[in-house]
Amino acid sequence: MKRTHFVQACLATGALLTLPVSLAVGAIRRYRAGKGFLVKAGQDRASQPMALFDGDTFLTKIAAQDTEGDIYVFESSRVKEGGPAHHYHFDQDEWWYVLSGEFLIKVGDTVYEAKAGDSVFGPRMVPHSFAKVGAGEGRLLMIFQPAGKMEECFRKISQGLTRNMSEAEQDAFRVAHGFKRVGPPLRQPKPMTDK
Repeated sequence: MKRTHFVQACLATGALLTLPVSLAVGAIRRYRAGKGFLVKAGQDRASQPMALFDGDTFLTKIAAQDTEGDIYVFESSRVKEGGPAHHYHFDQDEWWYVLSGEFLIKVGDTVYEAKAGDSVFGPRMVPHSFAKVGAGEGRLLMIFQPAGKMEECFRKISQGLTRNMSEAEQDAFRVAHGFKRVGPPLRQPKPMTDK
């Protein structure tokens, strides 16, 4: 019986001694060493703009590595109408803020007509897609939380990695980067109306 109490006392003492270390590690992780930074208008955080589709530009504003993967923020400028395939993210929420132009943003079964100043939230695991509609340039500020592998995915697409992939290979690429295609892009956008 005494041996059991001795072992329990040793285990409890060991746990108490490691508690300050685990608390310190947690505090260090929450504190981001270094300084803030400025990314000027029209500029990319790493001076490496990306183009995923013809007529678009992605400018990273806050990279995944800036926040230890907590968030990824980028500006998307689009000249042509349309957008990505209907899809959902396994572990990430997505947020769109319209800087200029007009967009249809579908989250679940609801299609939102979004204009400059509007924002739409898309929770993880809920299918969504968006399409720029109308003439002229449209610009979005977009956020993924947590960052996941989206920045890496966009960079690889911009570098042409998926250009010659079959549909099945592209779907596997998407899954490897944390999302799944579940339908075609939004087509036949309807005219925007004030709501």
